[in-house]
Amino acid sequence: MSNAPLIHALQSVRAACELVRNVQAELVSEDVVAKADRSPVTVADLSAQAVISSMLGVHFPHIPLLAEEDDESFRDDPELAERILRHVAAVLGPEHAVDALEAIKRGRHPGGAGQFWVLDPIDGTEGFLRNDQYAVCLALLDRGKVQLAVLGCPNLPLFPGRTDSPRGVLAVAARGEGASIESLDGSVRAPCRVSQVADSAEATLIESLVGDHTDHGRQQSIAAVLGLERAPLRMDSQAKFVAVARGEADLYLRFSGAADFKQKIWDIAAGALLVEEAGGQVSDAQGRPLDFTLGRDLGLAELYATNGLLHAQVRDAIQKTREQS
Repeated sequence: MSNAPLIHALQSVRAACELVRNVQAELVSEDVVAKADRSPVTVADLSAQAVISSMLGVHFPHIPLLAEEDDESFRDDPELAERILRHVAAVLGPEHAVDALEAIKRGRHPGGAGQFWVLDPIDGTEGFLRNDQYAVCLALLDRGKVQLAVLGCPNLPLFPGRTDSPRGVLAVAARGEGASIESLDGSVRAPCRVSQVADSAEATLIESLVGDHTDHGRQQSIAAVLGLERAPLRMDSQAKFVAVARGEADLYLRFSGAADFKQKIWDIAAGALLVEEAGGQVSDAQGRPLDFTLGRDLGLAELYATNGLLHAQVRDAIQKTREQS
């Protein structure tokens, strides 16, 4: 695989992280629009999607984009559209902002088995609004395989556990080439590897902070079967995949409590490759590989990620809790 897609993916995610940091610094209530499912979407979501779509469109016009956002929120809102254009112009320059609204619409690709980009411009919108964890997540898929991933986490400490750590990381993976972590400005870079914890009693679980997005009760049952002794970490966004990939956590359970819920491809693709290239595993609740050819979702509600050493133990614990329920 040529390194050109990875280079431009890094550049576009880095630019989007700069933009969302700028928006966050001046966030006001008018910047928040309600999605149909009541989760907040911000002008930062739309502006970040515009920046990444624009930058990738220049270099890879033949590769379509599957992205979370669309033009519904600003279609009849010229003030919101103007805010988007202003933020995009601040990062790309006024001459490149004129097509920003059209660039957002480019994200309508239906997915499937071809080659396409997958983007979540801000994963963890509620974390963004709380000035907590969120991520800009970009992946390139080809024939059902995630080929590269870049996750920008502007609030994640570069050195976990250190109070003096600078904040802001880019987590990067390319299929067959491993994973790495670097500072947002690229001045510090290090390999990214999962933990070597093999005893589930010593493992650290990470899960979603927001209860609306996860079945904490089910996950607590699985943790009990595994004999986990440590309190779980809770965090917004695909930053949880980063935590597993760099050994900060050993397993990540992503179980929705809604029977009809389907995991969206943009919430998983980048993080899944990162964990795998760092030496871990990501699968559905039965331990099977994820299928990224089904469209804009994965056709399932439950999945998990581990450091690999714990994967079979977690699969068996999931099955045991299913038999007990």
